Amino acid sequence: MSRPGAHIVVIPARFASSRLYAKALADIAGKPMVIRVAERARESGADAVWVATDHQQIYDAVREHGHQALMTRADHTTGTDRIAEAARQLGLSGSEIVVNVQGDEPLISPELIREVARSLAEHGEASIATACHPISDRESLLNPNVVKVALDHRGHALYFSRAPIPYPRDSLALNQSALPAGLPSYRHIGIYAYRASFLQLYSRLEPAAMERFEALEQLRALWHGYRIAVAVTAHAPEAGVDTAEDLERVRRSFAEARPA
Repeated sequence: MSRPGAHIVVIPARFASSRLYAKALADIAGKPMVIRVAERARESGADAVWVATDHQQIYDAVREHGHQALMTRADHTTGTDRIAEAARQLGLSGSEIVVNVQGDEPLISPELIREVARSLAEHGEASIATACHPISDRESLLNPNVVKVALDHRGHALYFSRAPIPYPRDSLALNQSALPAGLPSYRHIGIYAYRASFLQLYSRLEPAAMERFEALEQLRALWHGYRIAVAVTAHAPEAGVDTAEDLERVRRSFAEARPA
């Protein structure tokens, strides 16, 4: 791939789901959710879009709707490991950029996919790229379910945390209701682009203690000294599907978007 921002998309799609059974196949406006994700990925201008799955029903559904799929092992502990197996099966060269788009994000912006791929292409020293958007409210900063990222002056991740970083000590001591102007606090968006060479290395890296305590897989790369480029977007992306309520919200969104 030689053109600027060239990339392929791999969508990991497991059949099992702890909170919503077989959600990859959940119907959204007449198509399985994983197909809706693949359609968004195609709109990003990807050179190829592959669904990497561990289940025959998902594989068959993807193929029936005209998309590409491959079978991967069922025992992968992380989506990154499934992406790495897919890259091996596809025989990707080490320099190719692979964007991991989660299979439960049917409203993901194609521009966000492009932006993350472009960020990795432009940061030759980075092995991974991801994204974030500014935090503007105190509740998000203090919420441990909102993952924060601190950046250096070149747009690389310094650290990811569930704790508020940076912590505006003096400002919060004076005013508990609002954040100070100019606070460089960002919410992490869980989309990643990888160089294929790093994907093959990642599974051999020793897990880091901070990764285990924060429950944030990306900290392993930082702990071992690999750089993560972070694209800053202005707005939060649409939320993915974790629950039945999320699924109904997405179905309403697709229904409202249909022409009358």
